[in-house]
Amino acid sequence: MIKVAVVGLGKMGISHLGLVRPIKGVEVTAVCDSTGYILDVLSKYTGIKTYTDYDKMLAEADLDAVIIATPSRFHVPMVTAAMNKGLHVFCEKPFTLSGSDSQMLADLAAEKGLVNQVGYHYRFTGAFREVKRLLDSGVIGKVSHVLAEAYGPVVLKAKGSTWRTRRVEGGGCLYDYAAHPINLLNWYFGMPSSVGGSVLGRIFSRDTDDEVYSTLYFDDGKTAQLSVNWSDESYRKMSTKISIWGTHGRIYADRQEVQLFAREGATLPEGYSPGWNARYTTELTDEVEFYIRGEEYSAQLENFVAAITAKKPDQANDFTSAAQTDRVISMLIADADAGPREDGGQLALHAATQRKRFSFFGR
Repeated sequence: MIKVAVVGLGKMGISHLGLVRPIKGVEVTAVCDSTGYILDVLSKYTGIKTYTDYDKMLAEADLDAVIIATPSRFHVPMVTAAMNKGLHVFCEKPFTLSGSDSQMLADLAAEKGLVNQVGYHYRFTGAFREVKRLLDSGVIGKVSHVLAEAYGPVVLKAKGSTWRTRRVEGGGCLYDYAAHPINLLNWYFGMPSSVGGSVLGRIFSRDTDDEVYSTLYFDDGKTAQLSVNWSDESYRKMSTKISIWGTHGRIYADRQEVQLFAREGATLPEGYSPGWNARYTTELTDEVEFYIRGEEYSAQLENFVAAITAKKPDQANDFTSAAQTDRVISMLIADADAGPREDGGQLALHAATQRKRFSFFGR
């Protein structure tokens, strides 16, 4: 029996609590939060041991793993303390607010041989997993360009801020929304060598960005446009999508479907033909033990538990992959802070300069 604690009982923490309890072989033995009312209700109706002090919980509770869903500024000390106790860790995104901090935690997890995972749930969405399979099969040939997008109605007017809209706690649209398509780009194509033309724009928020635009450059010549806006009322809820152009065709995907256009002569996986193809999430999604809000949320926790059981710490969305995403975010911030060029130089020269100035590998 794997004994788990859930830390932070906001929207995502309550969701994880509801999702992890039904998984076979799991016992939630403790929860931790600063809100007494929530703890009182959970204690009364579930019998789970409750804590308001995280360090006390780690010292007293019988645990194998923790699920951390607190504001991002708490992640570094909480994850570090849990791993130093020998506990496996699932941490919600944004992982940390610093690429170097994320890499430090990834190194610590590797050193201790602990299962580690970050809540980039799109890696468990059937449509986005199918994109990965198609790319790995080479169906559209050499990729030349990508458009990665995310839009939704989070901040629609000037108002009091929450931890998500404060740069020092949640990171704003960049960390909360843009991190998802960036993480997909990392999964599909690895780490970009540089970024350019980055814009972190404010629409309604006082302390952080509401829209994010940038170009990512890869060493093999491909580029990726990033377009993200969490102040877009034309969307009822968050919509993440990706379009990929290659020498032999094009792939488009969102949470609902994958569309593939394959040119004549393309090497096609079984079930696909030249021209337009569509596969829907209903046929691409694996069943999960327990469904609440979307199979991908259950699947990522089932994956976490299975990795602990099998003692296999290497996961598709581990700390190392999340650290890549956080390093890209750091590159975007540096590029945006540098501002636009004013000398009217050629675009090619600007791109070369940006690659030199903001190259991750050269920093």
